[in-house]
Amino acid sequence: MASAKDKQSIREWDEYVKALRTDTALEADKSKADIEKHRQSLERDPVAWMKYMFPNYATADFAPFHKRFIKRAIENAEWYEVISWARELAKDTVVMMTMMYLNLTGKKKFTIFVSSSYDAACDLLMPYMLNFEGNSRIIAYYGEQKKWGSWENGNFTTKCGARYVAIGAGQSPRGKKNEALRPDSIILTDLDTDEDTRNKDTIDKRWDWVEKALIPTRSVSKPLLTLVLGNIIAKDCCVTRAGKMADHWDIVNIRDKDGKSSWPAKNTEEMIDRVLSKISTKAAQGEYFNNPLSEGDIFKEETWGKCPPLSKLPFALVYADPSPSNKDKQKKGTSFKSAWLMGYKDGVFYVYKGFLEQTGTDTFVNWFYDLRDWSDGKALLYNYIENNSLQDPFYEQVIQPKFLELGKTKGYVNITPDTRRKPDKPVRIEGTLEPLWRTGQLVFNIDEKGNPHMMRLVEQFKLFTMQMKAPGDGPDCIEGGVWILNQKIRVATPSDFKTFSKQTNSKRI
Repeated sequence: MASAKDKQSIREWDEYVKALRTDTALEADKSKADIEKHRQSLERDPVAWMKYMFPNYATADFAPFHKRFIKRAIENAEWYEVISWARELAKDTVVMMTMMYLNLTGKKKFTIFVSSSYDAACDLLMPYMLNFEGNSRIIAYYGEQKKWGSWENGNFTTKCGARYVAIGAGQSPRGKKNEALRPDSIILTDLDTDEDTRNKDTIDKRWDWVEKALIPTRSVSKPLLTLVLGNIIAKDCCVTRAGKMADHWDIVNIRDKDGKSSWPAKNTEEMIDRVLSKISTKAAQGEYFNNPLSEGDIFKEETWGKCPPLSKLPFALVYADPSPSNKDKQKKGTSFKSAWLMGYKDGVFYVYKGFLEQTGTDTFVNWFYDLRDWSDGKALLYNYIENNSLQDPFYEQVIQPKFLELGKTKGYVNITPDTRRKPDKPVRIEGTLEPLWRTGQLVFNIDEKGNPHMMRLVEQFKLFTMQMKAPGDGPDCIEGGVWILNQKIRVATPSDFKTFSKQTNSKRI
């Protein structure tokens, strides 16, 4: 006798099937001859086939990378591919439509479907079962697919002869057959978990199972399609190990190498900007750019503290990096404009206040005035802006005119371009700032703790690596400021600092 929970599950399944039949309803005036002719036409164009058979899934035009994958999977009976498409790029959906095309056209008969656990595999396999049972267009074009007596979650066989078996990682796949057939396709999806990747022994054990137990379920003499679906969530994980073995590793991020949406028909630039603005750089890089980042490789625990009053300093400094782009929303997701007010006292460099954001030139130029007003004339304030050979045209043609324009109403800010020839960015940042960071000689203003700009700066420090996989414009800007401060400290005399340390003036101009 079925339990109340089982009865509820059956009711929910029936509702899903009913809704799916409605979503995929057939045109009323189609005859059997029309359907047969249309079926043959569609099968010659797999993308058109998928658009027609799955109108509730294919709601946006397929992207070029989708079409290339479909072509590879269909045209290569023996094929091993890793699919690392970022979130919202429909890897599971496109693979499902591709597999069902192969099943219904008789090209693939038996699939082992694997995930991190048996329950996860069953959940991810459920849309296949649901569409075989309830998709009205599949039923009209290929007949009823539900095979009574062979229709249970995680293990079902269709009337077209396709069988699917779900297993969890580590479970025994031995002896799995569809009548006399060994598996001719294996799908591994979400095999890695965040917790698993923290333990190398777990990854070793899981990958050993894939190579020694799972893959050998195939027939040596028959072609096998192996698809591994998963993003790069760690430097060493099952996905990265599979990628090294694959015939093709398809890595597609939410934005392409030019900084544009890789699937604009579905994900607009405005939508992507909104999503990325609400999560940390670490999360964005890991989930949407296949770039797993770990904190603390070079810059570990930061130092927060009270900054000395500006009036106690002989001078202070604003250093800025214009990140040459005049777009309010820069598309690459890797370039930030930056401006920070810094000072030095008694062997310590202080970061008082500043800005770090993807923004336009108008906002960037106004930051100098904001920091000028915030300092309120309490210290002699130098203003520097990075201006290397690549940035110089942007500085002269865009930034200088903005300062001249604002100067008419807000007063003129004297800017000194920093034209020094700099070593490589990661070398400069690590070499100049790591010793100061480690010894507590680089202090962040505790009064600004919680300010999004300051917290973004600290985050960029913590995600910094010598390979520069994460944005590093904030640390680069701080390095520039520290370098300029050092040059000024060298020409100052001890008495200069002693004199200012004794001053009690509330303001200096």
